[in-house]
Formats: sequence, structure tokens, C-alpha cells
Amino acid sequence: MAWLDEEISRIRRGSRSKARGRLFTVMIILLAVAVVLAIAAAFFYAEDRKTVIIRIEGTMVAGDGIGGGYVGSEYIGRQLRSAADDPLVEAIVLRVNSGGGSPVAAQEIIRDLEYARQKKPIVVSMGDIAASAAYHVSAHADVIYANPDSMTGSIGSIWLFYDISRYLSDEGIAIDVIKSGAMKDMTSPYRKLSDEERDYAQDVVDASFEEFIADVVEQRGISREAVDDARLIRGEEALEIGLVDRIGNLFDAVEGAKNLAATVRSSAEAAPS
Repeated sequence: MAWLDEEISRIRRGSRSKARGRLFTVMIILLAVAVVLAIAAAFFYAEDRKTVIIRIEGTMVAGDGIGGGYVGSEYIGRQLRSAADDPLVEAIVLRVNSGGGSPVAAQEIIRDLEYARQKKPIVVSMGDIAASAAYHVSAHADVIYANPDSMTGSIGSIWLFYDISRYLSDEGIAIDVIKSGAMKDMTSPYRKLSDEERDYAQDVVDASFEEFIADVVEQRGISREAVDDARLIRGEEALEIGLVDRIGNLFDAVEGAKNLAATVRSSAEAAPS
């Protein structure tokens, strides 16, 4: 029966050879599928890159709310960080339509804007107005677009005090105040500021202004004397001064952001590894 044992052994060897052949074929197919999927994913990623528009509309305040003519710094900051961390976002456009707001709100947004700027190009598109604290935020973008009649500038700080003491006196209304410090009620509207309080308020405003204008001059490389009167400035004049970089609308800014992102991407690809 030796011949039968040899035949069985031959059949088994043939079966193992065929199994190895089938396994090799399956591996080749799987490798080909993986390559195709990788190419498709790369193509999809390239086609799906997007430019995100984040809107700063209304008076900027510190906080997370939005609406009623106000926009919170935390709300804007969260959008900036989310866009910066999204691998499918190639650039960010800030559409700014704000007369300003609190210095703290601007400072908080700038911190998040700088986080995003380390990862993605940021372009500003000014609407009707992008002034005061809203310009402070805009100054930290890579490129600023404005319309010819966009109102910007107003680089300064202000602190308003209301005095209704004469009205209260005419109405026969008297107010008694119990306080722990001489200046504790200096922001109350029922009396005038003392000379000491007025000097202190001016010091606070001057310190805030100095930080504001020094940062703008550093970011934009402009002459301090061109803007230190805190006036509102038309878009065309702002271009001449250097407060903005281009005249154009939102769609121009989006296109500019895409071109800037493409330039950054090409430079990264060309850089030696």
C-alpha cells in the first residue's frame, strides 16, 4: 500500500501549496484595497479642506453669551480653538462687524486668536465697522480686508461717568452712602467725581490706552502719531496708514485666506524634513 501513502502525501502537498497560493492572492488583494483607500482618503481630504468664517458681531463682552447686540469672548474663543484644531480647516476668516467692547473681551479673544494663528492662517474681513477693541482683535490677524467705507480705528480707551445729582436734587431725592473707602462709590451717578477720583480714572484710562496702542503699533508696524487721536478712520484711509492690508469684501477675504493657506501648505511641503 506504499503507493497509496505516497499518493495521499502528494495530494496533501498540493493542497498546502494551493492554500498558500490563495493566501498570497488574498494578501495582494488586501494590499491593493488599502492603497486605493489611502489614495481616496488623501483625495477626499484635499478636496474637503475648508475655510471657516467666524463672526464677531455686536459689542464684545467677557463671557459666553451671544445675542441682543452682544457677543461673548468665550463664545468666539471656543470657535477659534475648534477651527484651529480641526484637521479639515485650512484657514479662518474673522468677519468683524463691531464697534468694540471691553478691553478684557478683546484680550481674551486675542489670546485664543493667537492660539489659532499658530496653526492656521487668519484673515479679517471688516463689515460696517471694526473699531476700538474690535480693531485690537483684528490687528492680530495675518491679513486684514476692509471695504472703502468700513469704519475702523478709534484706537483709544474711554470710561464714562454719569451725574444725575441735579435731577435728584430737583426731585427732592437724597441718598445716604455708608462706605469703607473714599472712592468706593466713584462710579455712582448720584454725585460728581472728586478731583482725586478724576485723576485716578485718567490714570486707569491712560494705562489701558498705552497697552492698546503699543500692541497695535507692534502688530501693524504703523506710526503711533497716525492713530493716537483715537478717531474713526475710513477703510481707504486705513489702507494708506497701514491699519488694513486690502480693499475687498467677505468673498475677497475668503479667497485670500485660501491662497494664503495654499502658500503655507506649499512652503511646508517644500521644507526639508
